[in-house]
Amino acid sequence: MSDGSPERHFRTLFISDVHLGARGSQADRLFDFLRVHDADTIYLVGDIVDGWALQSNWHWPQSHNDFVQKMLRKVRKGARVIYIPGNHDEFLRSYYGTHFGGIEVVETAIHEGVDGKRYLVIHGDIFDLVVQNARWLAHLGDKAYDFAIRMNRLVNAFRKLFGVPYWSLSQWAKLKVKNAVNYIGAFEQTLAGEAKRHGADGVICGHIHYATIRDENGIRYMNCGDWVESCTALVEHEDGRFEILTWSDPLRRTQPVARVTAQAA
Repeated sequence: MSDGSPERHFRTLFISDVHLGARGSQADRLFDFLRVHDADTIYLVGDIVDGWALQSNWHWPQSHNDFVQKMLRKVRKGARVIYIPGNHDEFLRSYYGTHFGGIEVVETAIHEGVDGKRYLVIHGDIFDLVVQNARWLAHLGDKAYDFAIRMNRLVNAFRKLFGVPYWSLSQWAKLKVKNAVNYIGAFEQTLAGEAKRHGADGVICGHIHYATIRDENGIRYMNCGDWVESCTALVEHEDGRFEILTWSDPLRRTQPVARVTAQAA
């Protein structure tokens, strides 16, 4: 990469749940990912900034500022960047229809694929009954999640010493705990139903930190994942294929790990 330009260019890039301002944010890895991945259009699908964390304990290292500057540079170079706020950056919901440095702030968006299929792009928190109806419980859950992240770091520090690959505690819990599995399934079904209500062929969202591409009652459901643990992004190739990319090793910039979950129908 002698000229400093990205190695991989996509039609569209979808990123969610970076949680800038939270100590668990892996903004440094995302910045590294963006050095070698670019797109004509970039959707920031909510919880990019963690206002909840910043209110309780201000934390804004250089890596978080670097990511913001990277987004602004991409706009200046011609990329379209669309920001759809989530519950953690809900303070931006007062600015729908405005621009910040060329970054568009909107409530929801309809993304049209290469094949003409339409996808509702939304963070997804408005369909989370815990967030909407029991805000104190959501904050309590957020604290518990932060604790799990700290424990996960400790576990993986030991795993790294013994040459064992990274392991995600919360991702394991989401797959093993029955209530969590049921919650994820209900969330996916609800978002698929909302896409159908909008006359869309699919939905692209974030919020639950669980990246996947699957079909739900004839609707394509796609979740970007997060940049707290899994370090995943959803991309649309020039030919219309959708793919989940996992950035597992920031030192191997020219060889990112790609995990194909599904292709466009």
